[in-house]
Amino acid sequence: MSVIIKKMETDEEKRGKAYVHWKAWHEAYPGIISQEYLSSLTLEKCEKMAFSWPDNIMVAKENGRVIGFVGYGDRGEEAPGAGEIFALYVLADYYGKGIGRRLMDAGLEQIKRYPQVCLWVLKENARAIRFYEKCGFLPDGTEMISPNISAAEIRMTLQR
Repeated sequence: MSVIIKKMETDEEKRGKAYVHWKAWHEAYPGIISQEYLSSLTLEKCEKMAFSWPDNIMVAKENGRVIGFVGYGDRGEEAPGAGEIFALYVLADYYGKGIGRRLMDAGLEQIKRYPQVCLWVLKENARAIRFYEKCGFLPDGTEMISPNISAAEIRMTLQR
């Protein structure tokens, strides 16, 4: 398997990122997120998001096809001086192949100037929580109900 990790640049990559976003939610979140919300998350909505927010995204590609992505950046006013991994998704066919770890490492490299990095993960997503713990993130005790999806999330942080 020859996978490259690169900054998202082309319209084709944006469409690929949108597909991974849409497909990953439908693969990973049934039973965690309401079916009503999942049904409302269309590929078209994901494409609109991909083209509206193209910065700070790296994609994983195999044979020219986007198979995963990571979004990263600054936490802003919520946590001055901290970075964040905003999103990390890989198609289910690629679980357990090291793609998520490579994306995480690439995203963390982009925000290496921050001594602390955080992310939010669905409280019921045990698989993702285990993955983030393997990457060095730990729950910091902060929880919230995401207003968009009406699901509980926990914040995890990485100290460098």
